[in-house]
Amino acid sequence: MVVDDHPMWRDAVARDLAEAGLDVVATAGDGEQAVRRAKAASPDVLVLDLNLPAKPGVQVCKELVGADPKLRVLVLSASGEHADVLEAVKSGATGYLLKSASTEELLDAVRRTAVGDAVFTPGLAGLVLGEYRRLASEPVPTEPDEPKAPQLTERETEVLRLVAKGLSYKQIAERLVISHRTVQNHVQNTLGKLQLHNRVELVRYAIERGLDEE
Repeated sequence: MVVDDHPMWRDAVARDLAEAGLDVVATAGDGEQAVRRAKAASPDVLVLDLNLPAKPGVQVCKELVGADPKLRVLVLSASGEHADVLEAVKSGATGYLLKSASTEELLDAVRRTAVGDAVFTPGLAGLVLGEYRRLASEPVPTEPDEPKAPQLTERETEVLRLVAKGLSYKQIAERLVISHRTVQNHVQNTLGKLQLHNRVELVRYAIERGLDEE
C-alpha cells in the first residue's frame, strides 16, 4: 500500500511497484484515509510518507503497527533529518528511504522490507543503531516479581546477536550458512518467546543484554 499526499508522486510509486510485479492493494492521500484503508486492505508492506494532512505519518505508523505487529512499514520521505528518522523508527517503521532514491533502490527496499529486513538510506543505519545503543544505556525499571526471561535456543541467541549487530537477514543467512527463511523463522520464534512486536524492540532487547558486543 502506498500513502502520500502528492497524487502524481503516489501514482508514480504505485505504478512502479505494480510494473515490477508487486500487488498494490490500496493507496491513500492523507493520514485518516491511510488508517481506514490499511485496516481494510491488510497490506504486507506500507510505503509511507511522513508529511500527511489529517494525521501525521508517525501516528499512522504507530496505530497500524499497534493493530497489526506483522505489518512492515517503509517510510519514503523527502526529509533526512535525524529527528524524523528516529521518530519514524520509534513509531514502528522498519525502514527509511529518502525520496531521492532511484526506482531500483525503492523496489529493492520494498522487497527487503517485506521479508523483515531493516532498510535504510546509506548513512541512516548507523544513526539508528547509535540510538538503539543510547536507549539501551538508559536504566529500565523492573517490575516487582518480574518473570524469568524465556529460554532461547543456542541458534536463536546466535541470530539475535547478529540482528543486534545490524546485519540483514540475508547477511545472517550467509554467515550461519542457513536459508533466509530459516533466519526469519528464528526471529519470529524469538519475538514470540520474548513477547516483542518488531525488529526495533528486538534490537533494543539484545543491546540491553550486551549481545551486540559478544
